[in-house]
Amino acid sequence: MNGAGNDFVLIDNRQLGLRLSPEQIERICHRQRGVGADGLMLLRESCSGQADWAWDFYNGDGSNAEMCGNGARCFARFAQRNLDGQESVSFETLAGIIQAKLSGESVTINLMPPKDFRFGDHITTSTGELEIHSVNTGVPHAVLFVQDADQSMVTELGKEIRNHDHYAPAGANVNFVQLTGENSIRVRTYERGVGETLACGTGVTASALITAGLHGYESPVCVRVLGGDNLEVAFEPDGDSFTNVQLTGQADFVFTGQIEI
Repeated sequence: MNGAGNDFVLIDNRQLGLRLSPEQIERICHRQRGVGADGLMLLRESCSGQADWAWDFYNGDGSNAEMCGNGARCFARFAQRNLDGQESVSFETLAGIIQAKLSGESVTINLMPPKDFRFGDHITTSTGELEIHSVNTGVPHAVLFVQDADQSMVTELGKEIRNHDHYAPAGANVNFVQLTGENSIRVRTYERGVGETLACGTGVTASALITAGLHGYESPVCVRVLGGDNLEVAFEPDGDSFTNVQLTGQADFVFTGQIEI
């Protein structure tokens, strides 16, 4: 499946009982030697009974990930196939329980309340001192405003900031944000455990919230990603933070098949 070009392998693990090693996950996600994906999700039963389902989510390098906005939209449509097409789905993640509403190929998910806002930090990089902002939208994100996202050194500088001492030891995803108009931005994201992807849901959300906080953008914010899709981030201001944060966009099935592991 893919959400805004951010692609994933999804496996119904309720009966299989798979315990995939990082090496197996990396091989499945490898674009030449496997299916090819930014990440992998296993659908399983909810342990708490407070949600319809639960997921085990992994980055393409086999590492665990707490949350993924585009992945969550894909997972909701995948789970919907097992719920007789009902229009709402809930599932457990390491970041908390996610609620999703579905309307055809469009999926709206709630995200956990953002935390750890930091505005106006300065870090030293190979390109000089940079002003950078950060927030946790399920996973930690750094946000850097640029004049032209397409002219930015996303791979080189993204990797450097992702591994910077300022974000040690966990590191951070890095978002390069260009203001493009009234309530609209363009975002490119370098993700931990993956590299640059065509889109990152939690990164899109982090970018929209930081932009709202610094530049007064109002809900909803339209975000154009590298893959060419537009995502929408809605929210309610709440003092120095935001509540009722929602991400909306398409989630598409690409193909179904089998692979030997």
